[in-house]
Amino acid sequence: MHIYIDGYNMIRQSIRLRRFERHSLEAGRTALIDWLAQYRTRKNHRITVVFDGWVSGAAREERDYSGGIGMIYSPKGVKADDVLKRIIASSDEEILVVSSDREIVSYAVRRGKAAMPSPEFESIVDRQLAKPETDMAFGKEEEDDDDNDSGRFRHKKGPARRLSRAEKQARARIRKL
Repeated sequence: MHIYIDGYNMIRQSIRLRRFERHSLEAGRTALIDWLAQYRTRKNHRITVVFDGWVSGAAREERDYSGGIGMIYSPKGVKADDVLKRIIASSDEEILVVSSDREIVSYAVRRGKAAMPSPEFESIVDRQLAKPETDMAFGKEEEDDDDNDSGRFRHKKGPARRLSRAEKQARARIRKL
């Protein structure tokens, strides 16, 4: 799975990362990349962060790579949202888009890609980073405790609601995190 993150959206939605940005934009970006690099060592997802360069960026789109994390800086006059939309529209791979921008999220979902708000992604990553690495090395996963204590099956009341195929696929992608 390839995870695309709206960089400044992620920084500004996170209490932890926001404090670094108060010092400088560079400090915020560095803190985000370091945090994601730690996550990437646990889970081997491809991660690309897209940053806005539309106010003071270079004339052309720039790409960089640090700690196993790809970075794209949008060119001057182009927002990161436009770069994300272009990537979503042109890619056939399995993608998860992380942004709290409703326009980006709805665009990704319409194109059949999974999307997740930044705070939710942050909590998932923090849970993964809090797990001891030995659990990750042996493939232990958290077990669901949905079983009844009595061991009997209980019928639920009310109409059944089945998820659509798109919702099932999106949830499957998110479970991979």
